[in-house]
Amino acid sequence: MKKLLLMTTLALSLLLTGCKTYEKPEKVTPVENFKLSEYLGTWYEIARLEHRFEKGMEAITATYTMREDGGVKVLNQGYKTAEKEWSTAEGKAYFVKDPNVGFLKVSFFGPFYGSYIVMDTDYKTYTMISGPDTSYFWILSRTPTLDEETLNRLLAKAKEAGFDISVLIYPDQSKHVNK
Repeated sequence: MKKLLLMTTLALSLLLTGCKTYEKPEKVTPVENFKLSEYLGTWYEIARLEHRFEKGMEAITATYTMREDGGVKVLNQGYKTAEKEWSTAEGKAYFVKDPNVGFLKVSFFGPFYGSYIVMDTDYKTYTMISGPDTSYFWILSRTPTLDEETLNRLLAKAKEAGFDISVLIYPDQSKHVNK
């Protein structure tokens, strides 16, 4: 009986996780005609909403490369200021449905995935990312700094989409600038 209950629970768990829908904020629209090959490479974090996994970190980068299984390898790196040491986290990402839409699911913790939504990008200068709700938000750049005009345009778009831009953190990227 215990074995049957265990197998039934396992089957239901697999069924439910297989049917998972990935959330997005109401006013966020993923980029259409998304070009993953142009998106790959290193991005520098310009602004973010705070989360425990980045708390106290500066000089943060995200590097995206292809995985052998067709997914995307995600390598995040940042400097922990209190500990005075670099930290890395490796994850994986896959398109939720259509590879031509900037809506992916990303995981850094085994089978648990969260939404990764590319809201805006020009592939060469900037990208703006949302998570499953308005408490997850990032602006990234191909360089450690982003020009004020572009940043202000992205901030206005973020505010319009429902993000609280008044509490954004702008990490110090000088460890990259002074290399």
